[in-house]
Amino acid sequence: MNENTCNSMAFATIRGGNQAPNIYGQVSFLQKRNYVLVTTHIRGLPETASGFFGFHIHEGMSCKGTAFSNTKNHYNPTNLPHPSHAGDLPPLMYYNGCAYQSFKTDRFCVNDIIGRTIVIHDMPDDFNTQPSGNSGTKIACGVICAG
Repeated sequence: MNENTCNSMAFATIRGGNQAPNIYGQVSFLQKRNYVLVTTHIRGLPETASGFFGFHIHEGMSCKGTAFSNTKNHYNPTNLPHPSHAGDLPPLMYYNGCAYQSFKTDRFCVNDIIGRTIVIHDMPDDFNTQPSGNSGTKIACGVICAG
């Protein structure tokens, strides 16, 4: 990864679908020399038994379709098994309707994901089930745009 060949920033505005219409928030992607800093702030999450939500970058380029079906599968350009897809992200942790997290990843550069979608699922990722971690229904989505 070389910061000279990658956009320096991207973002996605997350909106909930029919099953969770109150979800909204932002995800930002800041390109550094050897990693991308991903920062997420989401509000309006429904309370769940586990308190965790699957969170992934998907290969599709649209949040349209029934239950965000146009988002397609996890972003996985190197055809690795789950949870080693480039789009496999740490789960969101519920706190009083909100989730905030910030982490570093070297699985992609910002240019790789611009135009793709980022999805919140209603169940936690089990980090095992193929091909997508059995993380349930897609409840919120955003398209990643250049910043």
